Amino acid sequence: MEKLPDQLQEHLRLVFVGTAAGQRSADLGHYYAHAGNRFWRTLHQVGITPRRYEPHEFPELLKLGIGFTDLCKLGAGMDHQALAFPVDIPGFREKMRHYRPKAIAFTSKKAASLFYGRPTKAVALGRQPSQPDFPIVFVLASPSGAASGSWSVQPWQELADSIGFPAAD
Repeated sequence: MEKLPDQLQEHLRLVFVGTAAGQRSADLGHYYAHAGNRFWRTLHQVGITPRRYEPHEFPELLKLGIGFTDLCKLGAGMDHQALAFPVDIPGFREKMRHYRPKAIAFTSKKAASLFYGRPTKAVALGRQPSQPDFPIVFVLASPSGAASGSWSVQPWQELADSIGFPAAD
């Protein structure tokens, strides 16, 4: 059973893509739910959302053209725990081709490394080279409190600036 349901619909402006649900997120059923996670405050800080949303309000972001999914839908916890469960990259690619968002943003280099099949160290933050018949891809610094040592708001701001946020009414 999926730890967090996808929040997707056709033609979104942006889909955030995590590796897997954190344990707190899985327990509560809300994306980026841990109090130490920078996700929600960063969205507002860089202008992607008009106000600071709380984790339980994640379904409301569909109205702003923002969706959510994870590469590993069955696992939860830290990456070393969650990734004991399958990661379905072909299924994810097909999902993105079906829903056709304008852009996707991996919320960690680990998620992007799984998608690209490269070591994490070989993945750069920011906008990625274009792929045919696929949305614009960004790789963001992980907002997780566990990744504080490598935190940078810069790729988040690049994402907001590149896709024309703040969100329209």
